[in-house]
Amino acid sequence: MTTVVGPERQEGSGTPAAPSGVAAAKSAGKAGRNLPAAIGVGGTLGIGLILVLVFVPLVWIGVVAVALAVATYEVSKRLREGGVLVPRIPLILGGQAMIWLGWPFGAVGVLSAAVGTVVVCMVWLLLRQGFGTAPKNYLEELSVTVLVACWLPLLASFTVLMVLQDNGAGRILVFVIGVVCSDIGGYIAGVLFGKHPMAPAISPKKSWEGLVGSLIFCIIGCLLTVTLILEANSLIGILLGVVLVVTGTLGDLIESQVKRDLRIKDMGTLLPGHGGIMDRLDSLLPSAFVAWLVFTVLL
Repeated sequence: MTTVVGPERQEGSGTPAAPSGVAAAKSAGKAGRNLPAAIGVGGTLGIGLILVLVFVPLVWIGVVAVALAVATYEVSKRLREGGVLVPRIPLILGGQAMIWLGWPFGAVGVLSAAVGTVVVCMVWLLLRQGFGTAPKNYLEELSVTVLVACWLPLLASFTVLMVLQDNGAGRILVFVIGVVCSDIGGYIAGVLFGKHPMAPAISPKKSWEGLVGSLIFCIIGCLLTVTLILEANSLIGILLGVVLVVTGTLGDLIESQVKRDLRIKDMGTLLPGHGGIMDRLDSLLPSAFVAWLVFTVLL
């Protein structure tokens, strides 16, 4: 989610410096990204996801599984570079179990896989160097491992539970469109009007003006999609719009703080103009749980 302030407030983020000079100024937008590349990649991904949801909605599960495997690899790689040796293999395999077991067994399958993943990781870290050697930094590495398991695959599994519900493809579309509208609204309002940083110690580019833009765009987007796609009460759209902005913004701030602690700009480099897969999921992951909860309770 992007809620940027004006260009005069973009320095001092604590992340590696962006390329300098005229070439960088031309290629990067006011949010510090290569805007043409970001739009091209984002548009391509968006169209692809829409086609999947409209014509083969169950393929969504495979899309989520692949995205989470890559994101888990990105995060574990960055953590290892920062000196936190999380168990990559159990996290990736356990994440796949959370995603795929949600298909036949629903929430019970997801929860069982999540608990199993944590147990396996506990033992893996304990015995990684064999019985004769006491593990180092066990508590720290186990805590971060549990965080990664809950932050990535567990939250993502709610999109699987969502797509399996009545009109699941429509629910996913409403959820994704809401987050995208929040992102676009925050970017536009932040670039045009952003003057008051929201959380300068965590993400200096976010502004209160951008947050207002996110609220306006997201509420309008959710209001229209809930009414037209789900044919539900418009008040649900308003509520969903508000909560998606809150969770999306907090999700983005959480990832920003993690990257700040690791002294990195992006989790990966797979998507030009965006960073890694995880850099695109930061707002979506906590919002997935909230959207699933709203739909489950109110629809």
